[in-house]
Amino acid sequence: MKLAFSTLGVPGLPLSDVLRLATEHGYHGVELRAHPEEPVHPGLTPGERADAAAEFKAAGVEVLGLAGYARIAAPGADEPVLAEVRALLDLARDLGAPYVRVFPGGGDRSPEEADATAARRLGTAAEYAAGVGVRVLLETHDSHRTGADVIRVLGPVGHRQAGALWDVMHTWLGGEQPSETYAALAPHLGYVQVKDIASADDTAPLPLGAGVLPLAECVEVLSRHGWDGWLCWEYEKRWYESAAPLPGLLGAGREHLARLLNDSA
Repeated sequence: MKLAFSTLGVPGLPLSDVLRLATEHGYHGVELRAHPEEPVHPGLTPGERADAAAEFKAAGVEVLGLAGYARIAAPGADEPVLAEVRALLDLARDLGAPYVRVFPGGGDRSPEEADATAARRLGTAAEYAAGVGVRVLLETHDSHRTGADVIRVLGPVGHRQAGALWDVMHTWLGGEQPSETYAALAPHLGYVQVKDIASADDTAPLPLGAGVLPLAECVEVLSRHGWDGWLCWEYEKRWYESAAPLPGLLGAGREHLARLLNDSA
């Protein structure tokens, strides 16, 4: 498996510094938070996109994916949501990123209504994604926290360009075992976001291995099934300003993941 980290952990950091951290600490890729607060977002000009792609290539670091904020199960008209997804997919194409992350965002809607809306929009987005050579991944999050929730959407979509992003915190909070999540998502799995927290009531980010999330079990399940994709550390510094700075944790985090991979092998 290859290792990445998300720029959610280094809010607003210039791309050159992000890439320096990746190379210094042995990460193969970076997940880019695609938000106007960040250096890389859908508002970039064609020249700025080309420059960003060239920086990654020069550093020998891969753009794992774009973490967007489109909510495909949200109430309202389809077109604004689809336009947001298309903009992310175009940016991913220009940067050479294989994946775009979207959220469910079903809110208080009934599961049936949220599922139907999400499947309809995701199916349309997947057709567009196929044309630009990118996969759009629905994250286990908010209204669709578990693998069982996400597969209710992906099953009806049935398109290879629509997949799943497994956030290990949300499936754990949803009461799902790693083996259950993998069984649900395996045919559709794009990559896995790892992190650690103190408890269900305290989700502030911790160094990997310092909390309660079943990271060893997740890696063991993936290894046992021969899955060789990406593990991406999503350290939510942007939402928890008092959390320790990520740069000082990256080396130990990579070593922790390497130990888990070695143990599972």
